Amino acid sequence: MKKPLSQSIIIASSLMLALLSGTLFADTAADITVSNAYVRATAPGQANSVAFMTLHNSSMQAYSLIDAEGQAAKAVELHTHIHENGMMKMRRINKIDLPAHGEVMLKPGGHHIMLIGLKQAAKKGDSIHLSLIFNDGSKKMLTVPVKGMTMQMGSMEHKNGGHDMHPSAPKKMDHNHMH
Repeated sequence: MKKPLSQSIIIASSLMLALLSGTLFADTAADITVSNAYVRATAPGQANSVAFMTLHNSSMQAYSLIDAEGQAAKAVELHTHIHENGMMKMRRINKIDLPAHGEVMLKPGGHHIMLIGLKQAAKKGDSIHLSLIFNDGSKKMLTVPVKGMTMQMGSMEHKNGGHDMHPSAPKKMDHNHMH
């Protein structure tokens, strides 16, 4: 039995569209590269850490990082710092936008990835596996080195366990007089 020409054209067109869609709608994770990634080492007894990195978007389309996950912590969240009522505060965010042909730095005092409830201490020289999840559902798997903790004066680097700090507050805490 012979198929009508119009039905053959529809089937052929559908197959071509399916084949082309794989190249026209590329995987976001393939367009994003990561540089300078690291997780900050934790102090004894500290259950949380943070991951920093630079995300480079080489495509002509803007994307969003919408989540991150990893087995090293109970929770992995996207965060940023905001200045509110004279205080620097850390807040969870839903996404980090990546402009077309642009880059976004996840850095102290800005966007970052929080590792909450670490299952073991993050020690200098170790590595932590993270997956970045983008708005199209694609994932980029990373092995992120743990670097030594630095306490730079004047920067908001989750000092004091990520507590809100007033800009005029002392940069060094006196642990001998804490209650």
